[in-house]
Amino acid sequence: MEGRYHGQGRRIALVVSRFNSFATEPLTQGALDCLVRHGVDPGDVEVCKVPGAWELPLAAKRYAASGKWDGVIALGAVIRGDTPHFEYVSAETSKGIAQASLETGIPISFGVLTTNTTDQALDRAGIKSGNKGWDAALGLLEMIDLLNRIE
Repeated sequence: MEGRYHGQGRRIALVVSRFNSFATEPLTQGALDCLVRHGVDPGDVEVCKVPGAWELPLAAKRYAASGKWDGVIALGAVIRGDTPHFEYVSAETSKGIAQASLETGIPISFGVLTTNTTDQALDRAGIKSGNKGWDAALGLLEMIDLLNRIE
């Protein structure tokens, strides 16, 4: 059994970090483009901006637990610097998003870039390596369909 990329009738929330917006804005556009191209009505999509990646898990969990959304996409960009801050933020963000999805039973797609450089983030936001926001949206649609089919 596999999920299909079926977006018609789906309600999707995007939780997007404002920090490193040079990367998160293209990720958001990629995710929105993917959703619309796969049948999601733009009126059934809500974009919520949070300060940074650290805040993504809480907002994503709130959306998932509300019962109003079929799935959530978390988008952010954490770029390595000269201090261990990168390690803490990226690890806790990924753990928090996974935990929120498991606790609510609602798929939350992980579209958080964790890169060594700004150039790598830009590449993954659509310049060279595709758009990871698109990939996160596509994965979410597949999981929503798959979970519905399992039930």
